[in-house]
Amino acid sequence: MSQTPIHSPSQALDNAAGNCQLLDAVMAKLGLKNDAALSRALEVAPPVIGKIRRGRLPVGATLLIRMHEVTDIAIRELKAIATPAAPEVAV
Repeated sequence: MSQTPIHSPSQALDNAAGNCQLLDAVMAKLGLKNDAALSRALEVAPPVIGKIRRGRLPVGATLLIRMHEVTDIAIRELKAIATPAAPEVAV
């Protein structure tokens, strides 16, 4: 029986498409050209960025705080960037 880590929305952002948007927004804010430069700016190993982009690793609280520190974007706004918009329902 394998154990899968459980992440609540308050602990991690676990949406691959939204997390790619988040990484892209941070790159744009910092004026970076690639994921290698982003990993240096966030002080994480390059494979971490790749795993987040492929949906194999969520954006945890520590990384979210680091993104806030280097960009001055509010954590609430960072979460909003990574959260997919709810589909509109026709009434």
